Amino acid sequence: MIESNTSSGGTLEDFLDELGEKEEVYGEALKRVLSWQIEQARKQQSISKSDMARTMGTSRTQVDRVLDPSNIAVSLDTLERAARSVGKRLKVELIDR
Repeated sequence: MIESNTSSGGTLEDFLDELGEKEEVYGEALKRVLSWQIEQARKQQSISKSDMARTMGTSRTQVDRVLDPSNIAVSLDTLERAARSVGKRLKVELIDR
């Protein structure tokens, strides 16, 4: 469990930054959200993983990697193809910190 850094007035973000883990945590959180959204769209449309793989032009194993929330080693191209296979579009943007 991560303890709050409230005694020094810091935030969880500050604490993760001090540990050098902020980017990793954000990356994993982002992948978890994307995986969940793609999986929800797949289920809502009753698309099998095999059909999704066929639409993406890849293997069922690769689809499992995309849908695995802890696997952050998935390219943007693969995420885009996964999104399209369930009728969605991936939107990536840069924002100020």
